Amino acid sequence: MENQQQMLQSEISRFGRVAVLMGGISAEREVSLRSGQAVCNALVAAGVDAAAIDVQSLDDVLSLKGAFDRVFVALHGRWGEDGVVQAMLNDMQMPFTGSDMASCALGMDKLRCKWLWLGVGLPTPKFQWITPNHPVDYSHFSIPFPVMVKPSHEGSSIGISKADNLDELKAAVIEAQKFDSEVLIEQWVEGDEYTCAILDGQALPMIKLETDHDFYDFSAKYQSNDTQYICPCGLSESAEAVVQQIALQAFNAVGLKDWGRVDFMIDGNNQPWLIEINTIPGMTDHSLVPMAAKQSGLSFQALVMKILATSL
Repeated sequence: MENQQQMLQSEISRFGRVAVLMGGISAEREVSLRSGQAVCNALVAAGVDAAAIDVQSLDDVLSLKGAFDRVFVALHGRWGEDGVVQAMLNDMQMPFTGSDMASCALGMDKLRCKWLWLGVGLPTPKFQWITPNHPVDYSHFSIPFPVMVKPSHEGSSIGISKADNLDELKAAVIEAQKFDSEVLIEQWVEGDEYTCAILDGQALPMIKLETDHDFYDFSAKYQSNDTQYICPCGLSESAEAVVQQIALQAFNAVGLKDWGRVDFMIDGNNQPWLIEINTIPGMTDHSLVPMAAKQSGLSFQALVMKILATSL
């Protein structure tokens, strides 16, 4: 037992001093603060020399050099998931968890991510896009209602609305444009919502999401006590394996590594549809990756340590 403890301490010492980056300035700041604190608490409990850093300016990232040996990135949304912080850490030659600058930037961009998936033959719902140079022509809008309207570069369902008619569509676009100049209008998929976490090259058990909301929105994710998370997800073993393989293909096509999460809808014909990818998923008490890890036998602490180990 003593030798095992010594070996464990030797492994932990390889991490050195770890900065857990959280907070940021995105619309997901509060969720990130909760994720980061949970991660930091787990690392400290495991014996890692870790400190939570509330990033409120990019100077806070620059100040890490010389004070820390590596970084656990728990920032959500812009800065954390769009590649900005990753680019800075890479330039500082500081190891960090998760994917690199380019793949994070692509994964955060719902529009270009969908173009990529279409290009490699992966299923994603029909869509139209709006940019400053590509306004929507409502008189020739061709996607059948209902539709989902999304800011292209936000997470946690922030700024997302369902539109059942043209008037609601116009209002939803205005709402989404409060968060982003690029907006995605996506065909509504009638069916069940699932998510598949990826950890170190493996797909974890899938989770089925059930909510009494129209869709799995911000309130259903972080505020509701009625949202149900079903794991095992209820699919047959073979059907789940098919969707897990699509999740891995989607993850790898974007160039992601180490960990992340892929969200799906499965329609009434059992056809899976890729919705979006998350390069730094939430790590709160309502978060999905820890639930999937628990189903596969990993405690929250073990999950956090496994993610940190990818930075070695």
